[in-house]
Parts: sequence; structure tokens; C-alpha cells
Amino acid sequence: MTLGVQELQERLRQLEEQIAETRRRLPAHSVKPPVMMELLELEDQRDLLLRRIDEMRRG
Repeated sequence: MTLGVQELQERLRQLEEQIAETRRRLPAHSVKPPVMMELLELEDQRDLLLRRIDEMRRG
């Protein structure tokens, strides 16, 4: 099943919320590797989603 632009934008919104929450959990000093890995993974997912939305809009 192919998701439409609206569904992808909703998933993007959810990812942005998760990224913001993960960033709030990052301490100012001595960042914990698991939290940083989670943040990087979420940001990668967001970037892929943004590219997919852009491709769909371009046709």
C-alpha cells in the first residue's frame, strides 16, 4: 500500500515531535550514546520522509 502525501505529512509531524522529545532528554554535558543514536535514527527517518514527500509532489 502506498501512502499519500497527507499520511506522510502526518508521519513527519509525529517524527518531529519524537525528535523534539529526544532532544529534550539530551543532557547539556556528557551525552548518552543510546539517546544520541535514537536522535540520529529519527532524523534519518525524517530526512527520508521529506525526500519522499518532495518526490511525490514533483510527480
